[in-house]
Amino acid sequence: MIPSFPHYTGPYQVGSIDIEIPVSELESPVSTPSDASDIRTVLVRVFYPATSESQDRNVYWLPSPQRQSLSAYARFVGLGPAAASIVSFIPRHTHYTKIPAHKNAATFASPLASDGRWPTAIFSHGLAGCRNSYSYIAGSLASHGVIVFCPEHRDGSAILTMVRNPSARARRFPNWWGTAEMRLYLDIGHEVTAGTFKARDRQLRIRLWELGLVHSLIIAIDRGQKLSNLKTSARSLDQFADKMDVHRPGKMVFMGHSFGAASIVQFIKSVYYANSPALKGLADPLFTPHRDSNLCAQITHENVVILLDMWCLPLFDPSTTALLELPLPAYDNVRGAPGGKAILAVDSEQFVKWSEHFHATARIVSKRPGQRVVSQEDFVNQATGAKMDPARFFWVHGSAHMNQSDFCVLFPWLTKKMFKAGHPEQVLRLNLRAQLQVLRENGVVVAETSAKDRVDDEREDANNRSSSHGSARASVDGEPELGHENNCTRLSYDNTIFDMPDTIKAWGRVDIFGMGAESANFGRKTDGAKPMSNSASDQGTSATTSTNGGQGDLEISQETLAQQISV
Repeated sequence: MIPSFPHYTGPYQVGSIDIEIPVSELESPVSTPSDASDIRTVLVRVFYPATSESQDRNVYWLPSPQRQSLSAYARFVGLGPAAASIVSFIPRHTHYTKIPAHKNAATFASPLASDGRWPTAIFSHGLAGCRNSYSYIAGSLASHGVIVFCPEHRDGSAILTMVRNPSARARRFPNWWGTAEMRLYLDIGHEVTAGTFKARDRQLRIRLWELGLVHSLIIAIDRGQKLSNLKTSARSLDQFADKMDVHRPGKMVFMGHSFGAASIVQFIKSVYYANSPALKGLADPLFTPHRDSNLCAQITHENVVILLDMWCLPLFDPSTTALLELPLPAYDNVRGAPGGKAILAVDSEQFVKWSEHFHATARIVSKRPGQRVVSQEDFVNQATGAKMDPARFFWVHGSAHMNQSDFCVLFPWLTKKMFKAGHPEQVLRLNLRAQLQVLRENGVVVAETSAKDRVDDEREDANNRSSSHGSARASVDGEPELGHENNCTRLSYDNTIFDMPDTIKAWGRVDIFGMGAESANFGRKTDGAKPMSNSASDQGTSATTSTNGGQGDLEISQETLAQQISV
């Protein structure tokens, strides 16, 4: 049986396109990192709302070259090179698995905004991922009216990536021979050593540079700039001109999973605090963009940041302590700062049970990360005296680190047996609901939440049903009319996901106040903490959490966690 995805639940069809652009054609906000001089292109997969008549063929989930990609995954799970090569030749259903998005489909102007522009997000993948690994999350957001750019990082963290030579032309079959360099996953390990921190910093410098280039790519596409897309079978990029809400400061959304979430934290902070006196002491900053760049103009205290099962270890490098201790921009002491309302963190139960890491995450998403214990008294905007909310921090009972990627929904039996990753569709439903609602709460207009995504609710909130706040009910040229279903089937404002988590099965809220004492050393600080470890605790956490609907406890071994962080 061929592994398959459930259908997206938003009202829009979804299109997808591969884009690979020479670095030389993009404006970079920083100089090329020394370890990235041979990275000549930027590669992204884009998910976007498509016209209702789109009938183009679907996108294959396993990236090309498929045999080599399958072999790379086989090596990753422990097979030797010879065995992995043999496995890659065996008839395989995975080769025919398709993403439920139409390849190179036509897009259209947003009916939800007066200027026709769609909200736009960048999603950074985790270790051993690629541009397709989170296609269900990205496609689900696209079906609700968000354009999502998923870069494939070339820092050695992708399971496999092909770096094209822009000046080379294909002369043989397959078409990548002689035109691209194959790069396999670089196994650095998870030991807490100076060598590990140095290696992860090298990767972060490349990742942050790439994220800056992706932002430049988005700006260039929206402005209608002519670019050389090396993915020659793709539709013209002209259709995206003037359709993305990317020029107004603070409007882009930044997302990531695991190492990708850590990358987003370092990226957002590095841009927002570029040339800040607080960072003057950094001997070798990860990323310092020009203050007059488009990127610095975009990232403000208003950008929504979504962190899925963030892997914190790379943030603890003693050489970047000054950056670690600065809060996410939403907490800055400036007028209009939204505080934690603009920050969504969703953890797996596996990471919740890794107690010291869980407490470290609470500190990182707090207003004063440098404080040993998160204090409610610190959540005050010093510029206005107004109280600030903490980050929207939740977890899913019975979930594993891998659950927010595509792997669990495609291979549920295998991932449950190997990683104890249960209830894959439920985990993705709950994540999507939270993502849509954090966007709504920050003024990002998206389509309503479907009843199909609310099946985990034990009761429906009558106030929610009748709410018209954030409603989207427009149509153009035969495109879907959002809200054409009655209020019993779609919600325009799903506040239950944040305000009443106890009424939702398997969904728990994390109260970060009082947390942090069990976290590891913060960079150079010793403040009584133990050194950061690379394993999960199989003990329960003392943090205040709540959930509804038991699904069995996870027991976590060091070997399982180390492998899961890399998926």
